[in-house]
Amino acid sequence: MTIKIDNKIVSYTVNKPDLDSDELPVAEVIQMHEALKRPDKLIGSTYKLKTPEHVSAHAMYITINDIVLNEGTNHEIRRPFEVFINSKNMDHFQWIVALTRIMSAVFRKGGDVTFLVEELRSVFDPSGGYWNKGKLQQSLVAEIGDVIEEHLIGIGMLRDPNQDPDTATAEYIEQKKEEYLANNNDSVDENSGYPASATTCKKCAVKATILMDGCSTCLNCGESKCG
Repeated sequence: MTIKIDNKIVSYTVNKPDLDSDELPVAEVIQMHEALKRPDKLIGSTYKLKTPEHVSAHAMYITINDIVLNEGTNHEIRRPFEVFINSKNMDHFQWIVALTRIMSAVFRKGGDVTFLVEELRSVFDPSGGYWNKGKLQQSLVAEIGDVIEEHLIGIGMLRDPNQDPDTATAEYIEQKKEEYLANNNDSVDENSGYPASATTCKKCAVKATILMDGCSTCLNCGESKCG
């Protein structure tokens, strides 16, 4: 509808609507995306990965740098931005460079990057893997996946599967461990904290399964053939 004004406009005012606290404008929330420029400074964490000598004679140092989005607001989050892997072992140089570049590209793409953990763990070594700190590692790449998982848990992108276990389950596992050590002449492995004669659990891949009263029970995750 058009309104014709016959008189000259000598002054004007702008009416601003009253905003209630529930109607305040929402600030723009920045999400992770590939066009996001790298800041001059990033927060980083470095993890030392030491494998048996037949896998790699030298340790690997995995550095993951994070970017803080929406800093100082209620929407502040920390997200991985890039990853570097350093080692004196040059045998793995080419695939390590390729792996770090691909992972860094996935991080910068944004979205749910937690799938990387399972993808890396799905890589199997043709030689059959190796034991490290009481856990069967399918490959060196799979163990790098464990490091990525540890970091994602640390920044809140993944939930720690070992945190806040069910009370009944935790009590059951501790009871089984005490009973087993009391009734069997077995020592405790210093690295894992489980009986030295324990076997690998098919569910959690930790060497923590014991046999009691004809029932296999994992002292790590509670998996039991007896239910």
